[in-house]
Amino acid sequence: MQVFARVVDCESFSRAAKSLDLANATVTSNVRNLEKHLGVTLMQGNTRSLRLTDEGATYYERCVELLRGVEQAETEIKGQSGKVYGTLRIESPVAFAKALICPVLPAFAEKYPSLSITLALTDHPRSLIERETDVAIRIDHVDDVDLVARAIYRARYTVCGSPSLFASLKVPGSPRELDSKLCLGLLIPETFVARTWEFSCGDEQYNVRPEGQLNYNSSDALIQAALEGKGLIYISDVFVNRLISSGALVVMFPEWDTTSRTFYVVTPQARFIAPKARAFTEFLLDILDIQKRPNANSPIAVRSAVHRIYTEKQKPTVQNGVSA
Repeated sequence: MQVFARVVDCESFSRAAKSLDLANATVTSNVRNLEKHLGVTLMQGNTRSLRLTDEGATYYERCVELLRGVEQAETEIKGQSGKVYGTLRIESPVAFAKALICPVLPAFAEKYPSLSITLALTDHPRSLIERETDVAIRIDHVDDVDLVARAIYRARYTVCGSPSLFASLKVPGSPRELDSKLCLGLLIPETFVARTWEFSCGDEQYNVRPEGQLNYNSSDALIQAALEGKGLIYISDVFVNRLISSGALVVMFPEWDTTSRTFYVVTPQARFIAPKARAFTEFLLDILDIQKRPNANSPIAVRSAVHRIYTEKQKPTVQNGVSA
């Protein structure tokens, strides 16, 4: 039952075998024996594509309920329900992890000494189920309806530069007075094109295309260039709040609205959220600015990157970004 459910979750016999640390032949044989035992065909397809039959879809839903029940029962029997222990696997975009998670992770670990923590920094999100990830950070959208998402921070872009740069130039009164040659660029992913700086104030809107000498695809590199006085940068405030508070960077045009981005903490959909994942989520909320937290009822954008194996009539629906 567990092997069959993992094949469905991974959409592949080979990926399921890898996640379970079993041989491909063992997984295939296990599912075929299960079909023989039940007297029905549970899934059809080949190595590239799998599809559940109606019987398979019904059986999978019951398997998921039973397996979750077994896991919860074992937790309660061991007397560990509600306790934070075990291994916590976290995935986060590189810049967010470096700016916010890495500096505070030792304090989180100290708070929960029975917890072993693994943090994977990547800008290429992976399937949480396939990678057995407990909690991940996503930006702007959630990749799959089969994730439980909670908005934790709404960042806005800010223009900033070093105090030495500000001392050497006449500070413009509005974005319209910006010298684009002073504006350093952050590249759009997978391109050599710098992001446009977008501003609005009431009914007035204005965009600036950065034409500075330096352009990067890394927030860290861009911030370092600004600290060295090489130019102005337009960057999400979540990455520079500490530098602004310390005076290492100075903000320009705080009265203007700019592009915003929403950060989510996501976990695999489950009836019971693991205490370790809940503890980490609450810890993040404690360290982030409560004023920047989106409304809990705000809609969540979902981009289904991984299509679960369901028949059309059994595809899940989405309500506020959470499948129902």
